[in-house]
Amino acid sequence: MEQQTLGQRLHIDFPLLLGIVALCSIGLVVLYSASNQNIDLVYRQAIKLVIAMVIMLVVAQLPPADIARSSLWLYLIGIVLLILVLFYGDVGKGAQRWLDLKIFRFQPSELMKLSVPMMIAFYLSDKSLPPNFSRILLVCVFIVVPVLLIAKQPDLGTALLVGTAGFAVLFIAGISWRLLMAMFVLAAAAAPLLWYSMHDYQKRRVLTFINPENDPLGAGYHTIQSKIAIGSGGFYGKGWLEGTQSHLEFLPERSTDFIFAVFCEEFGMLGVLLLLCIYLFIIARGLYIAVNAQHTYGRLLASALTLTFFVYVFVNMGMVTGQLPVVGVPLPLVSHGGTSIVTLMAGFGILMAIHTHRRFLSF
Repeated sequence: MEQQTLGQRLHIDFPLLLGIVALCSIGLVVLYSASNQNIDLVYRQAIKLVIAMVIMLVVAQLPPADIARSSLWLYLIGIVLLILVLFYGDVGKGAQRWLDLKIFRFQPSELMKLSVPMMIAFYLSDKSLPPNFSRILLVCVFIVVPVLLIAKQPDLGTALLVGTAGFAVLFIAGISWRLLMAMFVLAAAAAPLLWYSMHDYQKRRVLTFINPENDPLGAGYHTIQSKIAIGSGGFYGKGWLEGTQSHLEFLPERSTDFIFAVFCEEFGMLGVLLLLCIYLFIIARGLYIAVNAQHTYGRLLASALTLTFFVYVFVNMGMVTGQLPVVGVPLPLVSHGGTSIVTLMAGFGILMAIHTHRRFLSF
């Protein structure tokens, strides 16, 4: 009988944990500078990270079979909560995204980042792959319903990530390239309808992405100042706490969505390469876990969670560098936040559970 390692006994994947801790440490260092040395903000962020890590370790103790059995219920609960948000949600910054439980507020849309890929992986895990056309249609319904509810709030960034998480499972399941191209053509054909259904501020973001110089002091201000900060960092950077764009208040949202620009200015291209290496290590470890999973559910879900994490990084960096429209996606485990960090850590906990529970009980 194969002897269990320490990581398997504790249900902790130490390489993945090392990458996460390294990333969180860099995030706290950059946040201290981005917040103008606001130690209270850094302290609160550290508490959130500790709580999120505890949640990650608790989730890692769950057998994958139990996680699979909970998939349908989590999905249905998430849909109900999204509907409640439309009628009873708290409004903040022009968006109705939160439910106030008096003790704390939270965004139900964050739950869908996990429950949508869990539901689709659960549905497809005991069926022949690649899925046939009727199953693909049903999976699309599983994806489109929460995406539309989230977009209604409106929260285009989270809707994008939830949709990506769902389609990632479908992609890993082996959807044919013909169907994939047909879906792409259909989405392109529906683009004009999407444009007319978008809010004015969302349209401005798209137009600003095409030409930010059209409104340098308005809609294009974020992107222009961000690119100035990135370019001024050079190869070695200006040094920690020495960034002028952030400390002279030129760079907006510098502790949240645009914290990557602060990092580039202070640590330069050399620091960015180090940060990218850590992200790539975490992504590679997630894919390794997916490849070595012992059950179809584990392979599909681990792959989808890892690819969704990659999309987080790709979209934020593309947004900050002006290669993508501004959609309000934070830099994972670096930007200041709360609910999104818990969601990410819970996802990593699922990865650890899949990898360290070597016997996958049937469900």
